[in-house]
Amino acid sequence: MNGTFRVGNLFGIPFFVNASWFLVLGLVTWQYGGVLAALFPTLGPVAPWMLGLLTALLLFASVLAHELGHSWVAIKQGIGVKSISLFLFGGLANLERESKTPAEAFWVAIAGPLVSLFLSGLLTAIGIGAGLTGPAAAIAGLLASINLVLALFNLIPGLPLDGGNILKAIVWKITGNPYKGVIFASRVGQIIGWIAIATGIFGNIWNLVIGWFLLQNAGKSAQYATVQNQLAGLTAADALTPESPIVPEHLSLREFANNYVIGSAQTWRRFLVTDDAGQLVGALDLDDLKTIPTGRWPEVLVKELVKPIEFSTTVKPELSLLEVVTLLEQLKVQELPVIRENGVLLGLVEKAEIARLLQRRNQANPA
Repeated sequence: MNGTFRVGNLFGIPFFVNASWFLVLGLVTWQYGGVLAALFPTLGPVAPWMLGLLTALLLFASVLAHELGHSWVAIKQGIGVKSISLFLFGGLANLERESKTPAEAFWVAIAGPLVSLFLSGLLTAIGIGAGLTGPAAAIAGLLASINLVLALFNLIPGLPLDGGNILKAIVWKITGNPYKGVIFASRVGQIIGWIAIATGIFGNIWNLVIGWFLLQNAGKSAQYATVQNQLAGLTAADALTPESPIVPEHLSLREFANNYVIGSAQTWRRFLVTDDAGQLVGALDLDDLKTIPTGRWPEVLVKELVKPIEFSTTVKPELSLLEVVTLLEQLKVQELPVIRENGVLLGLVEKAEIARLLQRRNQANPA
C-alpha cells in the first residue's frame, strides 16, 4: 500500500501504519487537547495537549486490539496473518486465506467487535470502580465510548465491515456457497454506502466519507467474489492455452520450423519439448536455431537443442482454476504446465488465457 510504513512486529505479525494515520493522530490530539484545556484550565498550557496525544495513542491502541482479536482467532484456525495496518478509517488484519467453514468465518469476523465491547466495559468499570476524577475520568470515559462506537459501527451488516463478514458467513451457511455470501454482503454494503452519502449531502461530511469508503470497497468485494465464483466452477483443463507451444523431440529442426514457426499466428519464443510418451523433457529457445546452419536443419533433431527446464510447480488438469490463479499469484509467474497423473504434458495455463476465458463466458452469459 502506498504511503505505508512498517513499524515493527506484534506477536510475530508485521505491523504497519499508513501516512493517513499521522493525520488522524494530529487531529485527535488537537481536538481533544482543546477539550481538556477548556474543561480543566488548571492543567496549564502544555499538559492538555500531552494528554490529548496520549488519548489519541490509546484510541489507536483500541483499534489495534480490535484487529488483534480477528488475528488471534484466525491463527487459532491455522490461518496465517500477513500483517496488521492502521490507516485513516481504522485498521485491517490481512489474512493469508479465508476460513474453511462459515462457522469459522463467523468467529473471525465477530472477534474484533467482541474485543471492543470488552474494552468498553472494562474502561467503564475502571472509571466507576476506581473512582476516577478529572482528566483521568474524562479520558477513560471517552475511550469507553469510542470502543463501544467502534464495536457497533463495525457490526453494520455490509462489507467491508465486520458485520458484513458476519452476514457473509450467515448467507454462506444458508446457501452453502461462500461467494454468494460475499456478493450479498457486498450489495448490502453498497446500499448502506448510498444511504450514508444521501444523508451526508445535507451537511454531515463524515457520512459522505464513510459512504464513499463503503461503496468503493463493497464494490471491489462483489467483483472479486464474482470472479472467484466463476473460477471455482472451472478447472485447469478448461483454461489451457490453445495450441500451447509443445513439440515432440524427434522432429528435425526443419520440420519444427516449417510446422511450428513459419506462418504461425503465434509468436512463441520458447517451446516445451516432450518425449515419445508425451512427457516433458525440456525446452527449446527459438534463438538457439541460429546456432545451427540452416543447411543442417534437416539432419539436426529438436532434442539436440533441448535445455533442461524446471517448473517449481505443475498442476493437474482437474485442479480448480481458482486454486491455479492462487498459485500463479503466490509464485509470481505468468504460466504453469498442466500435467496428467501419468506425466503427460497437456499444455500451459496462462494468466492471459484465464482472463480471456472469463471474458468469453461473461459475453456469452451477461449479468
